[in-house]
Amino acid sequence: MKILTFLLALVISLTSYSAAAKDYQVPVCEENEAMQTGRFEPVWESLANYEVPEWFRNAKFGIWAHWGPQCVEGSGDWMARSMYIEGSREYKHHLKNYGHPSEVGFKDILPMFKAEKWNPEQLVAFYKKIGARYFFALGNHHDNFDLWDSKYQEWNSVNIGPHKDILALWADAARKNGLPFGVSLHADHAWSWYEPAQRYDRSGDKVAVPYDGCLTKADGKGKWWEGYDPQKLYAQNHPMSKGSWADNMIHRQWAWGDGAEIPSTEFVTNFYNRTLDVVNRYDPDLLYFDVTGVPFYPISDAGLRIAAHFYNHNESRRNNNMSAVMFGKILDDAQREALVWDVERGAPNHIYDKPWQTCSCIGGWHYDTRFPEKGWYKSASDIVKLLVDVVSKNGNLLLSVPLKSDGTFDEQEEAILNKFGEWMNTNSEAIYDTRPWKIFGEGPIAESDIRLNAQGFNEGSYTKATHSEIRFTQKGKYLYATALAWPEDKQIVIKSLGIGKKLFTNRIKKVELLGYGCVRYKRTDKGLVIFLPENRINDIAPVIKIQSERAIM
Repeated sequence: MKILTFLLALVISLTSYSAAAKDYQVPVCEENEAMQTGRFEPVWESLANYEVPEWFRNAKFGIWAHWGPQCVEGSGDWMARSMYIEGSREYKHHLKNYGHPSEVGFKDILPMFKAEKWNPEQLVAFYKKIGARYFFALGNHHDNFDLWDSKYQEWNSVNIGPHKDILALWADAARKNGLPFGVSLHADHAWSWYEPAQRYDRSGDKVAVPYDGCLTKADGKGKWWEGYDPQKLYAQNHPMSKGSWADNMIHRQWAWGDGAEIPSTEFVTNFYNRTLDVVNRYDPDLLYFDVTGVPFYPISDAGLRIAAHFYNHNESRRNNNMSAVMFGKILDDAQREALVWDVERGAPNHIYDKPWQTCSCIGGWHYDTRFPEKGWYKSASDIVKLLVDVVSKNGNLLLSVPLKSDGTFDEQEEAILNKFGEWMNTNSEAIYDTRPWKIFGEGPIAESDIRLNAQGFNEGSYTKATHSEIRFTQKGKYLYATALAWPEDKQIVIKSLGIGKKLFTNRIKKVELLGYGCVRYKRTDKGLVIFLPENRINDIAPVIKIQSERAIM
């Protein structure tokens, strides 16, 4: 009877999947890369059986090398798109320093990406030293250039530029340092993201002269790129999306709606093949996509198949002890069962019941010379405030550190990271392996209604926090309370721990300032008053460790 029940359930499952697959506008082709089968099928209902691994819940902090050929010009993120937008800052910079985009396109920037000073082992060791518990590398960006020895993209870092398998070397460095390895893949949006490369100037000496986005392989005869097909990079052999000349329209069309030109089966399958190539060859623990849900959803099953393959592959390679974490943005309730929610440059203002992640950056996503020149980088204090706030809400912080084209970070970045690392080395017990308390915090910001903007973008609200802003984490018999700045009067008052408050009914045995030792305290009806030492032990934030007589609930 049990066998018949199992077979019936299997038939129903396969039938429902087959029916669902037929509904997709652009179904993926698996001729070259077959989805690995296993416990997970490419439907939301099956992927909902996913459980976030404990290692990720405990890690809390990772570093991301969001680094590739768009760092060459030093003009910032999305420069490979913006250089084709007439009159933009990136267009003017490219025109002045490299040439007109009808003659020198982004394809011609690729050989300038040399990575000549890049030392992945040294970098990852440094990231681990300052507190990272996992490491992410960029596999490809919207610029569609693969940073590995790609089987399905000839425009890659082994053929052009560094002539190195960037992903392989990052993966080796991460594993030598004992860090879980993640890869972010963004090329699924090249189809619409590169559409400005089909444009032309509407004024000046080059008016109506097309940019290089529509070049073909035949046009390369006698050029440095002879034998390469520009359309495999730009993917612009298609009509433009509705309103494409409106520069910000792409944001409205990110989820393949509002008139976005639907990608071809060839394009979708190519991204699918490249992603499975990464999973199969480099065996990452984490996968990040800059998408709503999963890649190409809901027009294609490609993203669902990628998720099922990744989970099944990871589980089989680890003897059913799965370590996989896959991220998606702007998820509905069902999708949050299947993926880990990623919030870009922001955080919800409440405890989220499932582990989640915010991705942020100390500067721009790709290296931008304006940040060191104008002092725009986040400070070490800013980073700590973000980390502490996010962890108090059951989240992790993935922090990007922009690298220059040569593979190094600048002196300002190094100073910021070293200062952050000093704070972490003293206070990390309030971060790692902790869980949220009954409330995430107290203070004016904690008590405000701070909304997310689309996929995030509200982190500025948290970096303005003063000493009255306190965040909580817990572990065993210990409650950690971090004031997000030092008080001038050397006293911290934790209102939530006052006499008679129902949040904390345990008797307090001891109160310590991490990095210093025991401190005097007084519990009143107004709160737990902490008397800090005369001299500050760091320039960022004090962490109070409160020992209870029994485990904190």
